[in-house]
Amino acid sequence: MRTVIALVTASGRHVHTVPEFTVDSPWWNDVEPVTAHLDRVLGVPTHVLRLVTATGTGMRGGTVTYEVEAAGSSTVDTIAAVDAVAAAPGDALRLPWARPGGPSALVEWAEGHVVCVGPAVQVKTWNLSCLFRLRTKAGTVWAKEVPSFLAPEGPVLELVRSVDPSLAPTVMASEGRRILLEDAPGTDCWSPSPAIVQDIVPRWVGMQNALAGPARLRRRGVEVPSFGLPDTLLHGDFHPGNWRSSGVVLDWGEAHWGHPALDAAKLVDFVDPSVAALVEEVWCRSWLAHHPDSDPSAALRHARPAMHLLAARVYQEFLDNIEESERIYHRGDPEEQLALAQSFTL
Repeated sequence: MRTVIALVTASGRHVHTVPEFTVDSPWWNDVEPVTAHLDRVLGVPTHVLRLVTATGTGMRGGTVTYEVEAAGSSTVDTIAAVDAVAAAPGDALRLPWARPGGPSALVEWAEGHVVCVGPAVQVKTWNLSCLFRLRTKAGTVWAKEVPSFLAPEGPVLELVRSVDPSLAPTVMASEGRRILLEDAPGTDCWSPSPAIVQDIVPRWVGMQNALAGPARLRRRGVEVPSFGLPDTLLHGDFHPGNWRSSGVVLDWGEAHWGHPALDAAKLVDFVDPSVAALVEEVWCRSWLAHHPDSDPSAALRHARPAMHLLAARVYQEFLDNIEESERIYHRGDPEEQLALAQSFTL
């Protein structure tokens, strides 16, 4: 649960502050229940632009204040507004969807590619993405926008699908940092079963082996001794919360090029210890099938501290490229990851 305060703006001006209310979901970037409440209270469609302040920790709980944009030409007349004052000045690092009209622009772009049968629903917004769910006669589709410091997902997904279409969602449209995706069936796999591990990990290794070779994306500068394995496409955030039970892998914005053991180390570090041994066994066996003279186990051993060094670099990049109020999502993360890296002995 979290407590929400909404600073409502229209045409770039603060027009109303909605009294505190609570929503069941504790996660700050989960804004669907926030806009659902505000739409009912204000009687007009709303979009969350950005987080202004938060008192919780770990991206959840506490009291969270959002800047919220009310849509519609008669908004100012519809809302029982206080005297209109200018909204907070724009931060130079403020992302496109955190600015007035930004979420609507993403929806308008998506609606240029599909025919919707209901209003678009803003599901998530924070410094790493803005995500909308749209209903069409053919089913659910997803519109997403990511910042310039993340990989554009369209080309990455097409690269993956060129060797294994079952591992990535279908791209309906892609333009710059925006992407429109078909729905990926199934449920999220935060606690993956052995069957899910044995399904996804070998196919993942097969895809990486097929794409191995010269870098087609940027490298992040954290190296692992090869131990006979090739550099390839990395997901960058390969934990099972980004897996669907249908075998599709989501959220490729942190994709880059490097040693495949870095992805495996992320997965081993994330899953329950009872599953970690199975992940390592399946991952090593899968790579040995492609490279019999390699030593995947040694590579993974070296990759586990290196993965935390990589995470520290990634989190620092986030902090360097997002506005002050949203740094609370990642503040302290680089230091935590560096400490974890130092805790390993090879």
